[in-house]
Amino acid sequence: MPASPATTVALDPEWAVAFEAFPAFFVNAESLSVMRATSLAAVPELSDKVERTDFVVPAEGAHPDIVVRLHRPVGATDTLPCVYSMHGGGYVLGSYAMDDARFDKWCVAFNCAGVSVEYRLAPETPYPGPLEDCYRGLKWAYENHQKLGIDRTRIGIAGVSAGGGLCAALALLARDRGEMPLAFQLLECPMVDDRQTTPSSRLEGLAIWSRESNSFGWKSYLGSLYGTDDIPGYAVPARASDLSGLPPAYVCVGAADGFRDEDITYAMRLNQAGVPTELHVYPGAPHGVSIFAHTAVARQYISDVELWMSRQLAK
Repeated sequence: MPASPATTVALDPEWAVAFEAFPAFFVNAESLSVMRATSLAAVPELSDKVERTDFVVPAEGAHPDIVVRLHRPVGATDTLPCVYSMHGGGYVLGSYAMDDARFDKWCVAFNCAGVSVEYRLAPETPYPGPLEDCYRGLKWAYENHQKLGIDRTRIGIAGVSAGGGLCAALALLARDRGEMPLAFQLLECPMVDDRQTTPSSRLEGLAIWSRESNSFGWKSYLGSLYGTDDIPGYAVPARASDLSGLPPAYVCVGAADGFRDEDITYAMRLNQAGVPTELHVYPGAPHGVSIFAHTAVARQYISDVELWMSRQLAK
């Protein structure tokens, strides 16, 4: 007989120590405003090797102005490959500034440009607003490639958690609208399935992002669509029926993450659809692995992501 699925999280021992100093993290309607303020409070120390410039993408129809931030190595004059990034935060938290530290490293290490988008958050703006913001920011960067100094034939997209979900959805939307090609998609612990029916989504003791927080995030993002069967794949990528024709993908997730099974399944479906896809699952690691960069598992996770990115950006 096959073994029964585990019901509790099996964390790497190093993580248990790390969590002792980590504040409680639980998102719902009552805590949202405090959590938003907390998520913006930490300002990373940045180098002077990358310049950051904000641009306004003009309003279009019912969609208001949005801001995107361009990151470039200081002194770079070449036309550079570009990573277009969407921050995490369960669709309800965060800011494009969360990408500053990552691009402070990547722009120099990979000699690339980065573009971060300040998409609107749920529940104030449910689907499709945030995704359309991401699409409009990407299209603006593509159309203004000369001003930004980027090679529009070498634009890849990336996202973590909810940003990974938006990244997967954006790949689908860009494929179907056919207005711009994408070089790759980096999906880090992506939030891609609202149904929460997998064994990992039901684990007890999930750290960082609980089942309850996840339910709140999806309810906020999907609005009146939540709990129905009439949800398009652009809103929930795991519900998309056709994953063919998408750019090469990298999917990574911790084995102690509630998203583990949905991410593994999504990576398998990408491969089955003919999309070159690399999948990494990290034993004992919770959601948001890279937050704890001092741990051995996180160092391996970061190294693997950067190795794959270096190959994509060198093409």
